[in-house]
Amino acid sequence: MGYKDTYAAWKADPEGFWMDAARAIEWDKAPSQALFDRGNHMYEWFADGMVNTCWNAVDRHVQNGRGDQAAIIYDSPVTHTKHEITFSELQSRVASLAGALRAKGVEKGDRVIIYMPMVPEALEAMLACARLGAIHSVVFGGFASHELAVRIDDAKPKCIIAASCGIEPGRVVHYKPLLDGAIDQSSHKPDFCVIFQRDQEVAHLEEGRDVDWHAFQYGVDPADCVPVEGNHPAYILYTSGTTGQPKGVVRPTGGHLVALNWSMKNIYNVDPGDVFWAASDVGWVVGHSYITYAPLIHGNTTIVFEGKPVGTPDAGTFWRVISEHKVKSFFTAPTAFRAIKREDPKGEYVKKYDLSCLNALYLAGERADPDTIHWAKDQLGVPVIDHWWQTETGWAITGVPLGIEDMPIKIGSSGVPMPGYDVQILDEGGQAVGPDTLGAVAVKLPLPPGTLPTLWNADARFKKSYLEHFPGYYETGDAGMIDADGYLYIMARTDDVINVAGHRLSTGGMEEVLAGHPDVAECAVIGVADDLKGQLPMGFVCLTKGVNRPADEITKECVKLVRDQIGPVAAFKLCCVVDRLPKTRSGKILRATMVKIANAEEFKMPATIDDPAILDEITEALKGLGYPKA
Repeated sequence: MGYKDTYAAWKADPEGFWMDAARAIEWDKAPSQALFDRGNHMYEWFADGMVNTCWNAVDRHVQNGRGDQAAIIYDSPVTHTKHEITFSELQSRVASLAGALRAKGVEKGDRVIIYMPMVPEALEAMLACARLGAIHSVVFGGFASHELAVRIDDAKPKCIIAASCGIEPGRVVHYKPLLDGAIDQSSHKPDFCVIFQRDQEVAHLEEGRDVDWHAFQYGVDPADCVPVEGNHPAYILYTSGTTGQPKGVVRPTGGHLVALNWSMKNIYNVDPGDVFWAASDVGWVVGHSYITYAPLIHGNTTIVFEGKPVGTPDAGTFWRVISEHKVKSFFTAPTAFRAIKREDPKGEYVKKYDLSCLNALYLAGERADPDTIHWAKDQLGVPVIDHWWQTETGWAITGVPLGIEDMPIKIGSSGVPMPGYDVQILDEGGQAVGPDTLGAVAVKLPLPPGTLPTLWNADARFKKSYLEHFPGYYETGDAGMIDADGYLYIMARTDDVINVAGHRLSTGGMEEVLAGHPDVAECAVIGVADDLKGQLPMGFVCLTKGVNRPADEITKECVKLVRDQIGPVAAFKLCCVVDRLPKTRSGKILRATMVKIANAEEFKMPATIDDPAILDEITEALKGLGYPKA
């Protein structure tokens, strides 16, 4: 059955479709129905089933004869470490950790905050919580004390599991002082903290509160899996870039299992036993869905990579990992590929490795510019798929489902809607618009299994944030259009559609043009306030390594390119060369912060910023363009 038939089958009988997908999961008690309508546009999936995530991700594979298969491959160029953990080893490690947590009072429904780097123990901590029915909330390792404190006060954890440190190229990130500072600042205090001491730094343990990861497991009985209801929260994940009151996305257990398991074969085209690698971090949604849960639930080997796309040690590190560990499907952010392309524009490093094992590359997390996609496709010789989803959805809204059908890929598009998602383009009045018309991207309710049913302890905020603007729809916050073949093009966040003298223009479209300049490795376009036209676009470009032409020559060419390809209507005249762009640690460009600096508005330092010093460089570049205006 091809994509069109599969999507039509879902549309004709949504509940039957998902009940069928649910049969691939081992339930303690099968759900009586798929969808539960709670009224007022609130829905739940498989709510009356009983199930355990850890059983489905670990124990059942051991029981079914996969015990000797590698579950996790840990590859850490920053610590020069590599090792494998089989499903059997993972089962005993997770059961032991869960038993020790239970012995100290952690039970079903309790929250546990996990604050760890990219080590296998981070996954074990998540799975140990799932084993007990405890609700984990992973906070990106190295987040500042204040941000961690805000999340402690919102989630109210019984326990915090942390590592002594994280390792970045050339430096050690001291996690324990950040954790201590967060607990001092928070009004809620955890009962205890479990500290995983790394060889690179042994942290001080607070007597009476902190326990050592290994020591507290000594002599404790391992824990069995605790079945939970299908609508029981598996985890809370606070959305990146959160300021003030955090937005805790809730992930329900039953739908999470069903949707992620379905996605592995149908979207990523891997079979149990294949090696799957998502180069992200457990602190982000990609890490939750596609480093930890989906691969293990589906019986794949997952890779935990502690390093960077460049500099650990070079721009060939991704190719080494793929070649060495026989990765079949690879998933990362466009940012990573732009970094590699900037360092190695001719792909010299790619030629050094045998990448014949790789079947496809998947990009998500931000819009992939066509130039980067072409480069990746030329270098790797495999399909390059830009697919689109959000922290809130937990898995792909649109993509190219290679496991269903070898469909055409349209560069610039994030593909077609997956079963479960009825994607519509709406105008400001909430009316659907025709093909090739820019508008707000919304999804008709109900959302499919695995997506957020609400925010943690904040139903009213959930409705206000996502459901109020377009009644009957989930508002994605993205702007885009759908072509006549049903392919979606995400052009920008809704607030990145700028209004230049009454013309609605996408900054994403302008970035696409700038990225096509042969000397440009990376770029960002923002809309700045203008007395005459309302808003004007402003471009920032980073140059490819080795380019040493005058900056003003390149910016003139960039201005001409946008004028030629989008037209004078874009009024694109402001452009400058910068060494780097301000980003979150997950690689998203902080465009909204750049806009505030340009418009001389007050802004809060984003919690997720990779390097605050970059904002000073951006401020200097803006001065060169005459911004902010006096």
